[in-house]
Amino acid sequence: MNQNAKKILKIFFISVFFIFIIIYAFFRSKDLIFGVKIKNVNIVDNSKLTESIVKITGNAKNAINLTLNDREISIDQTGNFEETIALLSGYNIVSIKAEDKFGNSDEKNYKLMLEKQ
Repeated sequence: MNQNAKKILKIFFISVFFIFIIIYAFFRSKDLIFGVKIKNVNIVDNSKLTESIVKITGNAKNAINLTLNDREISIDQTGNFEETIALLSGYNIVSIKAEDKFGNSDEKNYKLMLEKQ
């Protein structure tokens, strides 16, 4: 093998090594880059309900602290949550706030109308 081929092979392996390091660093820091997200909540904004007791479920990805109407609720290791709340007659606002370990936060507000029967 001549010197030029050895040099090209050495540069190739060093480049592959650094690309691997960059990809690994991205996957280890993706929680910091993308932050916390509240998703898959089972209630719809501006909906009209007839039942005063509502079970709220969803997922707060990367969250360590989750509040529902300023009351802390529990989440499992994958970020799933489930909580039951009572609505008052008329207009209600349900607020879900999540915070991750880096201080990033996400907030979702849902307006619900409880109709009298």
